[in-house]
Amino acid sequence: MNSSHLSRRNSLKLFALTGTTILAMPNLLLSCDSKRDFKIRFGILTDSHYANREPVGTRFYKDSIPKMREAIATLSTQKLDFLIHLGDFKDQDAGAKTEDTLGYLKKIEAVFQEFEGANYHALGNHDVDSITKEQFLKKILNTGQQIAQSYYAYTANGMQFIVLDANYDADGTSHHFAEGSDWENATIPKKEVDWFANLLANSDLPTVVFCHHPLYEYYKEGSKFHVTNYAEIQQLMEANGNVIACFHGHVHAEDLKEINGIHYITQLGMVDYEGLENNTFSLVEITPNQLKIEGYKRASNKHITL
Repeated sequence: MNSSHLSRRNSLKLFALTGTTILAMPNLLLSCDSKRDFKIRFGILTDSHYANREPVGTRFYKDSIPKMREAIATLSTQKLDFLIHLGDFKDQDAGAKTEDTLGYLKKIEAVFQEFEGANYHALGNHDVDSITKEQFLKKILNTGQQIAQSYYAYTANGMQFIVLDANYDADGTSHHFAEGSDWENATIPKKEVDWFANLLANSDLPTVVFCHHPLYEYYKEGSKFHVTNYAEIQQLMEANGNVIACFHGHVHAEDLKEINGIHYITQLGMVDYEGLENNTFSLVEITPNQLKIEGYKRASNKHITL
């Protein structure tokens, strides 16, 4: 699939969803009664890490193309409101050449865009390895956006969805690991925090938040996987009172925690283990009374009463 075809596809999505998609402009949000009935169904994929390289540990990078193709084909039959990838969309090979990494991004994005409905990306740390954040964003499409943004919001079926980007240093400098950024120092900078606070303050819609990095404390094998200023983000969400759940990738493990009424859900990574039999992706359904996750293959089912 060439880039001109992707552009035409995104244009069709933009026109079809203009009435339901909100970009990073909180003053455009419309307040409504958050207690009204709603039902949303969406697909989640994360940590595909596609690259043309040999396996390293449990990561089978080349297998993410057939795994992604299977996930898109399966989820396309489910009448979803949208599809979101939670980051580490692609990876790099040992040479870490910019042109090769951009080629891996182009290839996995072409498969992802075969989904006919609305689709979105959150940015992971491996998305800013040998390429910059700007280079990554120029090569992907988010429904309703002329130019892909790294943090943004949209609405669907009476709910608000917010995508955060923690790939920054504390001073607001975007991460670029080829220039020595520390992947464990993932911060949501002040500008984005202020935007997030204003967005929450200007809407009483039931809300779901997506972020590649966990918005709660998470250590694994001695490394820090969570957003450094997660407590600040938690306080904003708890004060708002409308945030139902936060979904994450990054740690390649399943986890579920409830903290002060908000459900924090972390998903398995698609790249891990060989072959389609080890694929992993999920379908999420949310209504006022419950949150259900239907996991495919390695992913687990979950049923949460709200």
